Order: sequence, then structure tokens, then C-alpha cells
Amino acid sequence: MRGDATTGAVHSDVHSSVHSTVDSPVGTTPAGVDDTVPETAAARRSRGPGPLVRHCGPLPLLAVGLLCTLGAFAVDAWWQAAGALAVQALCLPLVVADVRVAARRLLPLGIAALSVGWSTVLAGDSPEPLWTALAAALRLVVLVLPGSLLLGWIDPAEAGDHLAQRLRLPARVVVAAVVALGRLDSLADSWEQVAAARRVRGFGPGRGPVSRLRWAASTSFGLLVDAVRRAGRVSVAMDARGFAGATAARRSWALPAPWRRADTVLLVVGALVAAVPLLLRLAFPAA
Repeated sequence: MRGDATTGAVHSDVHSSVHSTVDSPVGTTPAGVDDTVPETAAARRSRGPGPLVRHCGPLPLLAVGLLCTLGAFAVDAWWQAAGALAVQALCLPLVVADVRVAARRLLPLGIAALSVGWSTVLAGDSPEPLWTALAAALRLVVLVLPGSLLLGWIDPAEAGDHLAQRLRLPARVVVAAVVALGRLDSLADSWEQVAAARRVRGFGPGRGPVSRLRWAASTSFGLLVDAVRRAGRVSVAMDARGFAGATAARRSWALPAPWRRADTVLLVVGALVAAVPLLLRLAFPAA
């Protein structure tokens, strides 16, 4: 059967930009179908002024985060970590749009770094415990900082478009992953809905800690049941749109996945930043 089969909105609660056409000839538009290409997430972000990542797609963001993670494994001294962290700090204007949002996002990282450093001082057997603790804490920051800031700019639906069109990943896997990420984003709303429904029915939490713990456990079970039901509906919707077969038919995607100049710039800068720990280690091997 010829015609367009929309795969992005596999569920009414999941807002995805992924669309597909099953067995449709390339370059043709069925009658009655609006062939206007919707605006991509990157285009919406690029309207106003902002950092470089505002104009980038998801693939360079993922690549830079992975490269910086791999580069952090070359850190074995505190001064290497400090040098790499200084370079990352110089690149923050390319990534950070709101300082307060970035600070809230990095607060757990700061607490974790202090915890690692403190535990290293207390439990370590190094002859120089303070320097060893500083190296461990800074290594953690160098490892996590880029990914923490970059992943916040990735739109799941846009990432699905790029993974399927740029990397040629299977459409069934990509759409399933996009739907799962969309459901993960809406877990907080689902929790509020389940909790509100239980309060209306007279099952609200009591004042004691035991009562609150029981209420949280029962609400979590209700959230699990709701997630299983939604997963079943999503599975049926994907089956109806031709994703059940082991060999998917040729599909087209409603939204483009362009590679912009900003993507290349970010990828080059990210590769240089990721190489800083290794370059310092090679330049000063005996330090």
C-alpha cells in the first residue's frame, strides 16, 4: 500500500519530529499531503543570539562529548588536569547560554569532585595525598564537564533524524530510542499525574516517614504500571506503521539532517580540547 506513514508521532504523548514514508517513490508526494518541510530543532534554536552550540546538530555534540571523555583518560597528574580544565574553561562561552542553568547542572559534579578528593585524602596511601586527591578530583571534572554541558543541547527527535540519515542506523532502532527518550523526559509529569490521582482517591501520604515511604513505593508501582501500558500502546503504534518487520522498507524522513559550518567548527575545537591532556603528557613526560 503506497502512501505516507508518519513515524515520528508514534504516541500522542511523544512529540517527535521523525516521519517516514513506506514504499513511496522518491520525489513524489501523495495527493492531499502537505509537503512543507517543518522547521528543525536546530533552526528554532538558531533564531536568536547565543553560543556556538545553538547552531549545531546533535552529532557533533555527541562526538565532542565522547572525545573529551576519552581524552580525560590521559590525565595522570594534577597539573595535566588543571591545564585541560583551563582550556575547557576558555571554551565555555561556546557552550553556555545561561550561567545560572549551567551552575545548577554542574552542582552535582562539584559535589562529586569534592567527595572524590576528600575520600582520596582519607583512604589513600600516597606519599603526597593532597596532590593525589587534587588530581583525582580534577580528573573527574575534566571527564564529566564537557558532556554535562553539551548533552543539554541535544533534542531527542533531532538526534533520531541525524542518526538515521547521517549514520544510516536502522529506522526501527532509531525511532524506538527516540520514543524511549521522550518517555524519559515525561516521567516527571507522569509522576505528578499518578500522585495527584492517588491524592484525589484518598491515598495521599501521611505525616510520618514510614507512611511517606509507603506512599512513594505505591506511587512508584503505579508509575511502573502506567509506563508498561504506554509502552504497549507505543508498540502497537509502531507495528501499525511498519516497524515490526525484521527488514524495514526504504523510508524517507520529513525533517532534514544538514551538516552546517558550525558543526565542523565545534568538532574541530572539541577535538583540540580533547587532545590537550595527551599533548601535555607527551610534552612533559618527566614532570
